[in-house]
Order: sequence, then structure tokens, then C-alpha cells
Amino acid sequence: MNTKRAIAQILRHLSARGVTHLPRVIPQAVPARPTAGRPGPPNRPVGGAKTGPAATLSSTSPPASGARSPGALFSKAEIDGHGVARPEAHPETITITSQSFESAQEKTEALCAVAGLVAQCKRCEQLASTRKQTVFGVGNPDARIMFIGEAPGATEDKQGEPFVGEAGQLLNKIITACKLKRDEIYICNVLRCRPPGNRTPLPQEAANCREYLDAQIHIVKPEYIVCWGSVAAQNLLNEKRPIGKLRGQFLEYRHLDQDDIKVLCTYHPSYLLRNPNAKTLVWEDMKLLMRDMGVEL
Repeated sequence: MNTKRAIAQILRHLSARGVTHLPRVIPQAVPARPTAGRPGPPNRPVGGAKTGPAATLSSTSPPASGARSPGALFSKAEIDGHGVARPEAHPETITITSQSFESAQEKTEALCAVAGLVAQCKRCEQLASTRKQTVFGVGNPDARIMFIGEAPGATEDKQGEPFVGEAGQLLNKIITACKLKRDEIYICNVLRCRPPGNRTPLPQEAANCREYLDAQIHIVKPEYIVCWGSVAAQNLLNEKRPIGKLRGQFLEYRHLDQDDIKVLCTYHPSYLLRNPNAKTLVWEDMKLLMRDMGVEL
């Protein structure tokens, strides 16, 4: 059995047992996976559309029409890494995450389909009864970078877009300082509804919403994810360590049918508003990210 077939067999085995992602720290000493000075894929700007080999799924050949790939969401309820039950996935989401999307148009249509499911979601009764609207995500559907935050605040709940309040304005300044534009990035949250009083999302709420986050990652297929704050980092990576222990390094997240995604965890902009001294640490994290993408700040 060749290496590719062996890997595919292992992925199918894990998939059958409910494993959807495999977070781990990237060994910094491995020459084949440098963390600094590595240029991005050819013919592709920092925030632009994927071209060439980077746009191809990394596992075996794409599934035939109607077939489910190893990385697709599962139809049965699962228990996440924190011991919280995730609800059964929507059939529509299963169908979407069984497919490969190459063009920005295809990705936009798929994201709109998932956003429609989110708009009708009432899994979290309290959030559904108090929200003004759901806040799905915004930005480039073919972005190299995905930002994941915690949950919508009052301004986001009103406008229907993530990171548009005071913390969002600070995030915009960080994006500009990184020589990026906001519309080059795809931005979303762990939750798509505002928790009352902007409280921290409950574990069950994050589990209820995880299906949608997984779908967004699958569709956009970013090369990098930045987790803003411990809620995003711990939920994405099934971690329990605080953000101070997770930042300053690349972690790795994998959807079973995709290339490994490098994950950088750092402090949430709202934390920086309360603790300005931490801005230096966030800037070091951003320089690490951009350096790995071939951009010196």
C-alpha cells in the first residue's frame, strides 16, 4: 500500500470514529516546515484568491458526486474535546462539507447557504430569543487568513457583522499595520449570536455553533487562522491552556480533507482595550504571522 492510500485509510478510520480535526504544535525545528521567511504560494497576493497547487485538496482525489469525503461533518451527534455534546448536523451542512469548492463564486454560494441555516437556528433558546440578528461572517471567501473571535457584541448584533464595535476598530488598525485590508481576510466568531450582557459563551453554546464554524473553515480553506482570545483558541483547538501559553507559536489545525492550517493565537482586541501593555505582545504575534507569509513588518 502506498503512502497516499495508507493516509486515506487512516483518515477514513478516524472519520468513522467522530474525529474531525487533529490540533498539534508544529515542530519548529523541522526544516521542511519553516516558520519564518517562507514566501506564499506563487501568483497569489497575501489576501487574494488561491491559485495553483495550494487550491487543491491535500488528501486523496475529490469524492465522486454525492460521496462524502473524510473531512465532512458527521450526521450523528458528537462529544467534543471538552466533553460537551454537539447536536446532530444539518443534512444541508453535511452535503456542503462533502464537496470541494475552488472558485470564489462557489465558496460565496456555499457560505450563503450555511448563513441561511444560521439565521433560522434556535439551538440556544436564550440567544435566539435575545438576539436582533445572527452574525455569520464577512470578508474574502477565498482568503489566505481567517480571523476567529469570540461572539458578537451589541454593535455586531445590531449591524450583523463581526468586529465592528470598539474592539473591531482596534482590529482594523492592526490589520492596516500588517499591510493588509479588512476585505482580504475572512472574519467570523465562535458564536453567531450575542450572549446577553456580552458574557462569555457557554460550552454548550459553542458546541451548538461549532457545525457552522467547521463549515466556514471547510469552505474558505484558509492557510492561516488567527484565534483572537482564549474562547476562540480553546474551542477551535480543544485546548484548556490560557492564551498566554498558546500565543507566540504556530499551532496546527486539520480538517481531514484539507492541508494543515497554521493557527496563531493571540489576545482579543477587547482585552487590549483594557490592558494596553499587551499590544506589544499582539504585535509580536502579528509579525510572526506576516513573516511566515513572506512579509516583513
